[in-house]
Amino acid sequence: MGVVGLDHVQIAIPAGGEDAAREFFAGLLGMAEVPKPSNLSSSGCWFGSGSVAIHVGVDPDFTPAGKAHPALLVDDLAELRQRLDEAGFETRDDKPVEGYARFFTCDPFGNRIELMQRL
Repeated sequence: MGVVGLDHVQIAIPAGGEDAAREFFAGLLGMAEVPKPSNLSSSGCWFGSGSVAIHVGVDPDFTPAGKAHPALLVDDLAELRQRLDEAGFETRDDKPVEGYARFFTCDPFGNRIELMQRL
């Protein structure tokens, strides 16, 4: 018995933020929006790409995650950084991690997101 994988990561957004989440996760990061089960809350939205799933949920007491974050592997970090910069999202380098190129950004709500590419 034990953990065998990771199903999804959930991040919180303020009420009414779904369209901005779609623009960020689908529009800029290139993830696909996937349908939520009909028995769950109609607020929020889900995204997927390959084996990665991000569930975006509305929190009425929303506070952005400044330290906790998902780290997403991408196939062209330089292109993604350029797209984020051109869209007005700050990108920040951090200490190197062996075997990866990486940087941090925030989603439209201030949640910290790490983007990484294997070298």
